[in-house]
Amino acid sequence: MDELKTLRSLARAMGVHVRYTDGLGRRVIVAPETLLGVCAALGAPVERPGDAANALRAHRAAEKTAKLPSVLVAWDGTLPPLTVPSTGRVHAEIHLANGEILPLATDGAELRASRPLPLGYHRLTVDASGTLRNATVIAAPVVAWRRPGAHRSWGVGTELAALRSARSRSLGDLRDLHALCDWIRERGGDLVMVLPLLPTFNTNHPEPSPYSPVSRLFWSELILDLGEGHRPSPAGDILDVTRADAEVRRALAGHPMPDSSELDHELLRYARFRGAQARLGRNWRDWPAPARAGTLEPEHVDPEEERFHLVAQSLVRRQLDDLRHGLEAGGMRVGLDLAVGVHPDGYDPWSRQDLFGQGMSVGAPPDQGFPSGQDWGFPPVLPQASRLKGHRYLAASIAHQAWLAGVLRIDHIMAWTRLYWIPHGFGLHQGTYVSYPAEELFAILTLESHQNECEVVGENLGTVPPEIDEALPRHRIWGTYLAQFQASKDPDVAPPAASDMAQVGTHDTPTFAGWLSGADIDERVRYRLLGEEAVASAREERSRAVTRLAKRLDYEANKPHEFLARLLEWLGQSESPLVFPWLEDLWLEERGVNLPGTRSSERANWQRPMRKLLDEIFSDPEIDALVRRLHRARNP
Repeated sequence: MDELKTLRSLARAMGVHVRYTDGLGRRVIVAPETLLGVCAALGAPVERPGDAANALRAHRAAEKTAKLPSVLVAWDGTLPPLTVPSTGRVHAEIHLANGEILPLATDGAELRASRPLPLGYHRLTVDASGTLRNATVIAAPVVAWRRPGAHRSWGVGTELAALRSARSRSLGDLRDLHALCDWIRERGGDLVMVLPLLPTFNTNHPEPSPYSPVSRLFWSELILDLGEGHRPSPAGDILDVTRADAEVRRALAGHPMPDSSELDHELLRYARFRGAQARLGRNWRDWPAPARAGTLEPEHVDPEEERFHLVAQSLVRRQLDDLRHGLEAGGMRVGLDLAVGVHPDGYDPWSRQDLFGQGMSVGAPPDQGFPSGQDWGFPPVLPQASRLKGHRYLAASIAHQAWLAGVLRIDHIMAWTRLYWIPHGFGLHQGTYVSYPAEELFAILTLESHQNECEVVGENLGTVPPEIDEALPRHRIWGTYLAQFQASKDPDVAPPAASDMAQVGTHDTPTFAGWLSGADIDERVRYRLLGEEAVASAREERSRAVTRLAKRLDYEANKPHEFLARLLEWLGQSESPLVFPWLEDLWLEERGVNLPGTRSSERANWQRPMRKLLDEIFSDPEIDALVRRLHRARNP
């Protein structure tokens, strides 16, 4: 076997795709340089193709000696029989999450549980001839949690930072969110879907994107209702997170420290990390070796910064708990997005360095929307390292948001099966896919859904592997329907099905008004996401999509407000269990909140104030008429 063939064999053995089809329909054979970089990031000792033979032998030998998988799934509590080869005595038991120990029956080399396991995360230990091995057992329901009964829900989607009222400071806060929830509930809706409420870097080259958080395990301090420390502030031209950060810090100065019972180990470590960043710099890879490796001495940490984050996180936890209970009492829910990744300078990659791939970014290969490809700028989680730790980090990330959310939307759910990795320094088209243990990840998702009584939606737009299309209905996870996408790809513009959450567009697509006018096409040209030579074709495709939708609705596209009203009514009359438009579409905002493929430093992504304050929204008869029409369509 020659070196290149051996390298490809090593890549396949490690779950690295050696060929794939990109979003333009092109068959891509992955370059050896990419395979080497990705395999090395996954732990293979390779620097050149000639190293692949020894690495492959070592990988196969390790698989043979690992006689017990790192993770086992017990669907609905039923653990499949296990075979553990051994020449001597075998003893196995499961340490259940509730503290009980369940011995497994042995029949030769086969192990069986005597009864179904309770739902939860358990630990299996196997002693085979004096060799002790462990595995995580995920006892999960096959299907995700759903509210009892049939529901034809509706609500709106929004970005909390932009959700301002006359009483607001520079960004919207939890009081503003509560006000919108009350307004929607009074009109018959039961959901406000918001973008991730995770902490971001707000000073010294701020990163306002909610999809590039410091951590997926904590909340943004900027959403706090500052109570007596609140001071109204007029909006500027942009949503300034640095200014908002200063407002929160002024209000919390002198605030008493939280009780020690509120300070869990993870929070204490997170606060020390933020304190270390204030003193040593944001990029923890440049810190002194002990701090970089995870040991923070007192001289590494700014105590005031540490204290600020302890206070802020304790307060925001209390306020979110109050919000959740208050909304539940009125039959109202908040929906949240689970971000795919985390900022490379963030707490999670520092505190769990063995879980994240070094020298890699996650993104997407070229497609129709982004012919050059995309780099999302965050490091991938290493699938095998995650398995060895029982996927505890992913479980904690999901649980963190499912605790609050009545509906959790999984951004880019294709990541449950594969992610596109790009080695640093390589072109966006020079990456490849890495496989992930989908069954185990779906088990975590359905388990957390039940433990937190949270419904789940998968964002399955774009190029979707067939395994995802099969898994969503099997696990009773809703898919995503976008009217804009449907009109672009389906001449008949089929309506949403009972298995799909329905939207007009999302935070990553043009607004409805922008989609009708083609304003997003101009923006893509301006930011070099679309070449001038492709503009005419893009406009023709858009015109066909708009015409298709107008024909399907039997309405004129040149009357945008009436066209939107008819579209919301049509979506509302569908079988979809949940319909929610983007709030700004209700007054035909033209410019989107985000343009994928651009950074916040070059375009004001996530930083545009809403044109209307909540006070104006609540008193606007046209907006009121639109949501009431949607409600009637949902409740004929």
